[in-house]
Amino acid sequence: MENKLIAERAERTKWFNEARFGMFIHWGLYAIPARGEWVRSQERMTHEDYLRYFEEFSAAEYNPRQWAAAAKKAGMKYAVLTAKHHDGFCLWDTKLTDFKAPNTPAGRDLVKEYVEAFREAGIKVGLYFSIIDWRHPDFPHYGDRQHPLRDDPKEGNENRHFDRYLEFMHGQIRELLTGYGRLDIMWFDFSYNDMAGEKWKAKELMEMVRTLQPHLIVDNRLEGSGENSGTILTANPSTYAGDFACPEQMIPPAGIKNEAGEAVPWEACITLNNHWGYCQMDKHWKSAAMVIRMLVECVSKNGNLLLNVGPDAKGRIPAASVAILEEVGRWMADNGESIYGCGIANFDKPEWGRFTQRGKKLYAHILESQAGGLCLANLAGKIEKLRLLSDGSEIRLADFWNLKEYPEHAFFFLNPESADNYPLPDPADTVVEVTLKA
Repeated sequence: MENKLIAERAERTKWFNEARFGMFIHWGLYAIPARGEWVRSQERMTHEDYLRYFEEFSAAEYNPRQWAAAAKKAGMKYAVLTAKHHDGFCLWDTKLTDFKAPNTPAGRDLVKEYVEAFREAGIKVGLYFSIIDWRHPDFPHYGDRQHPLRDDPKEGNENRHFDRYLEFMHGQIRELLTGYGRLDIMWFDFSYNDMAGEKWKAKELMEMVRTLQPHLIVDNRLEGSGENSGTILTANPSTYAGDFACPEQMIPPAGIKNEAGEAVPWEACITLNNHWGYCQMDKHWKSAAMVIRMLVECVSKNGNLLLNVGPDAKGRIPAASVAILEEVGRWMADNGESIYGCGIANFDKPEWGRFTQRGKKLYAHILESQAGGLCLANLAGKIEKLRLLSDGSEIRLADFWNLKEYPEHAFFFLNPESADNYPLPDPADTVVEVTLKA
């Protein structure tokens, strides 16, 4: 008997499994110290120490239409913005705290502008919301795993009332779900230790989410974290298990399935350098080729890639990030058919790269050149035609003399004139569209 929650999840995530590529945006006060989004926790800053960034947050060059244009040009189909990170600073005009963008020199609701800009660009809209809050007086301070004041015994928790914090947290989520029209994703972050599941009144929270926006998809971190996926990996997930798993800063060794062997929707969330929030000294940028290969690997395992950018204090996506996205976008313009709506193939991973598949279209992602013909294992007699995906040019199956000993396999050369495959037409990833016989 089909599990009702899993069936509903499958319906909600249809678009998500088609989209495959999204933009994560970490932006807030932490862009001013420019040492990453965890700076307040790592440096044990007090509330007063951190307040100086609030007083100078101007968002002087914030233009979400430029962000949306960069995402669209890269081939991204959805985006997720940090409406509130762990520091408790809110980018929207919340009525539940004064620690919000309209009270800074920015002077306005920045979530509203983001939502409008990305919708105009035809990109699905998501919001990230931290369920932990280092600013709120009723959130545990002393002894917490990561609170900035965790080591200060003067910050004891005797007079902190967690139910009061939960009322605040649920209220803020209700604001986001009722103030910005139809959203597509709510990305909650994150559970840890005993701070998980019903500690957050997660069942009640998800009932609110499903009532207000029943189509909305939610990640699994009301119950899990980057360390533990929770009951989404079981055959009987909880009501707050989420619609997709979200491994962080890694791509799973294989596609994610539950204990019954059923595919679980997932996305890998990965940074472009080594930080989520803007870090001025971090120049360890992933190349466009690496991003392309990460995306292909995710899709080949039935997953998505949520690629992060960290705008600077003025609201600009770093030029290095934009350049990488533009290069990825050029590849996607030629090869996006091998990504959108594709997933794991019915064939084993080849020696020279990866496969993605959609119906009878098998996409051969050639990442390494090979000596001799490129082998499509056990596909002899099963191929209707081959085309280079980037320009549609014909590729012929090879019948070279030294291949005749392997009649069960199909072979082809990218350079048939000299019977070799070097150099690859696209060194990042050369994609050959293999149309299979019906």
